[in-house]
Amino acid sequence: MAKKNEAPDVKKLKEELLLCRKNGYFQIPDEKVKKADDFCEGYKAFLDSSKTEREAVLSAVALAEKAGFSAYDAKKTYEAGDRVYYNNRGKALILAVIGKDGCKNGVRIAAAHIDSPRLDLKPHPLYEESELALFKSHYYGGIKKYQWTAIPLSMHGLAVLKDGTRVEIRLGEEPGEPQFCVTDLLPHLGTEQMQKTLAKAIEGENLNILAGSRPVRAEEGENLFKLNVMRLIHEKYGMTEEDFVSADIEFVPAFKASDIGFDRSLIGGYGHDDRVCAYPSLMAALNSKTPQHTVLTVLADREEIGSDGNTGLNSEFMRYFIEDLAEKEGLKVRHVLSKSKCLSADVTAAFDPTYASAYEKTNSTFVNNGVAMSKYTGSRGKSGTSEATAEFVAEVRSIFEKNDVLWQIGELGKVDGGGGGTVAMFVANLDVDVLDVGVPVLSMHAPFEVVSKTDVYMTYKGIKAFFESKV
Repeated sequence: MAKKNEAPDVKKLKEELLLCRKNGYFQIPDEKVKKADDFCEGYKAFLDSSKTEREAVLSAVALAEKAGFSAYDAKKTYEAGDRVYYNNRGKALILAVIGKDGCKNGVRIAAAHIDSPRLDLKPHPLYEESELALFKSHYYGGIKKYQWTAIPLSMHGLAVLKDGTRVEIRLGEEPGEPQFCVTDLLPHLGTEQMQKTLAKAIEGENLNILAGSRPVRAEEGENLFKLNVMRLIHEKYGMTEEDFVSADIEFVPAFKASDIGFDRSLIGGYGHDDRVCAYPSLMAALNSKTPQHTVLTVLADREEIGSDGNTGLNSEFMRYFIEDLAEKEGLKVRHVLSKSKCLSADVTAAFDPTYASAYEKTNSTFVNNGVAMSKYTGSRGKSGTSEATAEFVAEVRSIFEKNDVLWQIGELGKVDGGGGGTVAMFVANLDVDVLDVGVPVLSMHAPFEVVSKTDVYMTYKGIKAFFESKV
C-alpha cells in the first residue's frame, strides 16, 4: 500500500483492479489454436450432415454408439461409467454418463437445441401458377424473410405414406442433385418493393419455393405443371399429394460449412444456432469417462419457436428421464433437481462493427474471445428469462479458470434493442441452477452464419470441465 502523500503505482493498480480486454488469440498458445482448428473439422462435418433436428439426432446417435453408448432401458439399473442415450421421437436426444455418485448430489446438465430457422411446407403445399410449379411454405423461427430469397435450398424431411411406409427425404445436398429457391423481384421493377420496410418487402405468403417448370406432355388438361412435379416426386419417394399432410418437410440453405477469411479462423454455414453449441455439448458427453456426478447432454427441439411441444424443453421429457434415474437410486426427483446444475448451451450475438449502434460495446461478446457467458437473456427489462445467481456464475467462472478455458461475459445487445431467449428458464423452473454459455455468432438467424473456431473449441472445453468438476 502506498504511503500517505505518495503517488500510487497506477500501472500496478490497473493490473490488480481493472479488467483489461485482450483479444483471445493473444491469450492462448499456437498448440491450442491448432487443437481448435482440428476440433472444428469434426464440427463442420456434423453441421453438413445435420441440417434438421431429425438429422442431428441421427448424427449424434451414430457418434454416441461409436463411443460406446447404448439405448436407455428404463427396466435396467445402471452403474458408474455406463453410457446411455434416450431418443425422443427422433427429434430430441438425451445422452447420459452415470457418475460415481449417481444422482444423489444432483446431475450436471448441458442443454442445447438442434432446431434452426427454416422454411416448412404447408399441409397442401404444391400448386401451379402461370406455367410454374411451386410449393407454399410456412417459415419456422425468427427470420429476416428477404434473406431467404434467391439462395439455393435443399429439401429435407420425413414422409409417412398412407400405408405407413416411412420415407426419408434429403435432396439438393449432393453434387448433381437438383436444388430449389424462392424467387425475388428484379431491381428494374422493384421500385415499389424497395420503398417498403425490410419487414414488409417480402411477405411470408410470398416465400414460395420454385419446384419445376415443365408440364406433363398432354395437349389438354389442368394442372399439368403441378402434375409433372408430383409424378417425379411419386417416382422418387412413392408419395401422392395426400401424403404431404403426414410429412415433416423442411427447406434449408444448401450451403456447405466452409472456412471464412484468409486466416481460416472462422466457419460460415447454415444452422450454427444452435448446433454450434449442440456439437460441443455432445462431444463433452462422449468424452466423459466416469464423472463424479451423472452428466447429461440434452439436445432439444423447438427452441426457435418457444420450446413448446413434447420434444421441446418446456415439456417434461428431461424431467421424466432424470426421475427414472433417481428412482433407481431410491431418490425423489425433486431432491435430485434441486441439487442439479446446468449450462444452457446456446449462442449469443457477437459484436459486429458494421452494426455497432445495435450493441453496448462494454457489455458485448467478441469473436475469438472464448466461450460467452450470459447471466440472463430476455428482452428489455429482463423479460422472458431466468437469471443465474452470483454464486453459480462464480462457480462456473472458477471451473473455467482452473481448466484454462478462455471465457467472456456479455449481453445480446442494447437493453431496448430487442432481445432473445434460450431454454435456460425452462430448466431453471425445475429448481435447477442454470447459466447460459455458448458461442458468439455473426449474422445470427441468417441462412449463412459465422462463428470463430476458437470459440467453438472453448465452448467444448468449458462444458467438458463442467462435467468433470467434483463441485
